[in-house]
Amino acid sequence: MKKLTQTLKNIWSIEELRSKILVTLLLIFIYRIGSHIVLPGIDPTKLNLEKNNGGMLGLINSFAGGAFNQASILALGIMPYISASIFMQLMTVLVPSFAKLQKEGESGRKKINQWTRYLTVAVTLVQASAYVGYLHTMTGSGAGGAIRPEYAPYFWTSTVVLLTAGTLFVMWLGEKITDKGLGNGTSLIIMVGILGRLPRNFMEELALKSERTGQILIFIIEIAILIAIIMGCILLVQGTRRIAVNYAKQIVGNRQLGGGARQYLPIKVNSAGVMPIIFAQAIMFLPTLLFLNKATTSGVADVFSNHMNLGYMAIYSAVVIGFTFLYTALIFNPKQIADNLKQNNGFVPGVKPGQPTADYIGAIMDKITLPGAILLALVGILPGIAQRLGVSAGFSTFFGGTSLLILVGVVLDTLQQVETQLLMRQYDGLMKGGRIQGRQTVSQAQI
Repeated sequence: MKKLTQTLKNIWSIEELRSKILVTLLLIFIYRIGSHIVLPGIDPTKLNLEKNNGGMLGLINSFAGGAFNQASILALGIMPYISASIFMQLMTVLVPSFAKLQKEGESGRKKINQWTRYLTVAVTLVQASAYVGYLHTMTGSGAGGAIRPEYAPYFWTSTVVLLTAGTLFVMWLGEKITDKGLGNGTSLIIMVGILGRLPRNFMEELALKSERTGQILIFIIEIAILIAIIMGCILLVQGTRRIAVNYAKQIVGNRQLGGGARQYLPIKVNSAGVMPIIFAQAIMFLPTLLFLNKATTSGVADVFSNHMNLGYMAIYSAVVIGFTFLYTALIFNPKQIADNLKQNNGFVPGVKPGQPTADYIGAIMDKITLPGAILLALVGILPGIAQRLGVSAGFSTFFGGTSLLILVGVVLDTLQQVETQLLMRQYDGLMKGGRIQGRQTVSQAQI
């Protein structure tokens, strides 16, 4: 306890770090206020969108901190910006002109960011229009619906404009947190949205267990299992396979410039991050659109929409494993790493530089990707398993899936930045047993 108190004092004594923390908290507070402002023309007392909380809609609502089901002006949250960013990231891998632009340094990065913003506007306009249709379908536009009849003629235009402005505002908040605050703004906004549902779901689970005799002990066991799962996710996020690399000595005149020391190239066990889970959830959601309201295919729709279904778990796991290999192949380039090592006079002991090194790194990557993909698929289906074992639907989402992986990754990254600030000023780090490792590596896709 004394160590924790001293660490907090050290953090608060650093003016720059204190300023970053206060700015971050202020901007997050503004975001959470906006999440509770209902769209004009909506009667919140008649709004009931909770019944359609599965698939991608549940994911969007989770990322938006419940704003999606509240018909808030920030209902779409940061998701359109994430979609645009993922698309631009794939373009830098697949399109040579974009890859060349990315290598131009700061100027290229600014151009890509600007195109990402333009694409965000286009994506938001499309999603906002779809959201208006969703509201009409779920609430109705008559006198008995949540949409006020007198406002109906203007509802589509005003809602699309407000949702687009809301998403751009959230994107601006994320960029300001990144520039002036602490951590990655987009990731923090997603994390805050996810954590915003935790107190309510926790109390619902506690109330549910309190109603039954002897269930409190089961609730305590659930919390212990949740902590164990979080520790396992930390190992999955931080797990690396280190490849030994030596650098040749360079002699310039009478001076030796570096070299001679052994270093390590860290290869992540889970290089793809949460991308495979997000892609898998999107793929699993598509059949529910095709089979919607069709009684003859209700069984098929249940397989693809009910995450408690064993068939859903099997298909979902296979899709996650497949996307993990695909996305890792897109973002991880052993040839480029081998070329960089060769240019810097680095080599893997016992392996020839050039193509043999690329083949060696690629072979190791293939070996560690399979267990990483299996563990990622297991994390993805844990919420369904938890719900089958009696955990409430809301609280079960914190036992795995996208939400838990994002929470773990963002918290680790933020703590790493805090620790870096402390170590720069010759304070002790946050941990006695070594430094906190975040997600930043040569092969890590960020959210």
